[in-house]
Amino acid sequence: MATPNKIAKPFNFDLILYPVFFLVFTFVVVFLWFYYQKQITLLTNRLQQTEKAKSSVSMQLNKINQELIDLQNQDQLKINKILQKEIENIQKTYMKAVASYEKLLDLKNIAKNTQTFDALFADAITLLSQKNYASADSELNSLNIGIQKERDKITASFQIPASVPTDNKPPNSGYKRQQVQVEGQNFMVDIIGADLNSTKVVVDTASESDCSDNCPVLSLNDYVSRNQAFAGVNGSYFCPETYPSCAGKKNSFDTLLMNKNKKYFNSDNNVYSVIPAVIFNGTSVRYVNKSLEWGRDTGVDAVIANYPLLLSDNNIVMGSTDDPKHLNKGGRSFIGSKDSTVYIGVVHNASVLESAKVLKTMGLSFALNLDDGGSTALWSGGYKAGPGRNIPNAILFIRR
Repeated sequence: MATPNKIAKPFNFDLILYPVFFLVFTFVVVFLWFYYQKQITLLTNRLQQTEKAKSSVSMQLNKINQELIDLQNQDQLKINKILQKEIENIQKTYMKAVASYEKLLDLKNIAKNTQTFDALFADAITLLSQKNYASADSELNSLNIGIQKERDKITASFQIPASVPTDNKPPNSGYKRQQVQVEGQNFMVDIIGADLNSTKVVVDTASESDCSDNCPVLSLNDYVSRNQAFAGVNGSYFCPETYPSCAGKKNSFDTLLMNKNKKYFNSDNNVYSVIPAVIFNGTSVRYVNKSLEWGRDTGVDAVIANYPLLLSDNNIVMGSTDDPKHLNKGGRSFIGSKDSTVYIGVVHNASVLESAKVLKTMGLSFALNLDDGGSTALWSGGYKAGPGRNIPNAILFIRR
């Protein structure tokens, strides 16, 4: 009997797949575990860095917030007011110091000894440098009072020499020193008269054109000599180089003037000027109350503006003034006229108003005040008053 064939049993793949699957699964799980552990570590580090950054920012914010609180607690308005007050004190006391110093300079022109006042001024400047404004102001007040008392003392001691004749009439021509009696007071006057028919009036300038700073100046004698004039007087107000307030405009003047070369000075800034002026043209003379009333005619001999106009038609027209320099007594230079006679001169130891009264009493029809103080100078065969400081312009009498 034949043995039947055995049927082959199929191969079981599951016995291989399960272990493989398990190995792969285990590998994946392990891989993912390590991966996520690494990511967790990175995230943890980043979180720590973020916390540190947050902490730093928080500290900065707290600092800024504290500064803001401190700033808010400060009274800025109060601080600004304190600063503004200090600036005002500096400006006020400085300007007062400048004015006091210029008064002291003016006093030196007439006083022999000013050492006491020099010391007071030095003390005031020291206090000012120490920001002790109240004490500096007090010291300057004492200085100003002292200067005024000294001026009054010098004024009271002024004596007219007995040899000077009393005469209320001006000379017809030439130089004369005389006493003029006005309202019970006697004033000494140095005056020079000249007939316009034989005399030409010119204005000479040290500068050849407009000048705003460090301008040239000459003595009155220099002006007289270079023009072969027989008489001369100082001209318009100007800014002396010794005055602190004249820094940036030393020896300059800003009023209208036409010199002997027919050159007009300061024309542009005198288009609307209310400063009086006098114009000489041949044998005639004209006064205008305001420079704006005069054009720029170069056919005339001379034009010069200054203030105040003292007389017009023998009437005092200067009006009242509160300018201390006009109220103080001193030498008062002037130019005036009556009919065809022109006059230059100096009224001594007089205020500007007293000078006007003197010239009115003498019978002048017109008169214009000129610069005075340390600039006062009158020349006729030599100095009759002055010589004073060097000046930027002068009025001269030249024979025709």
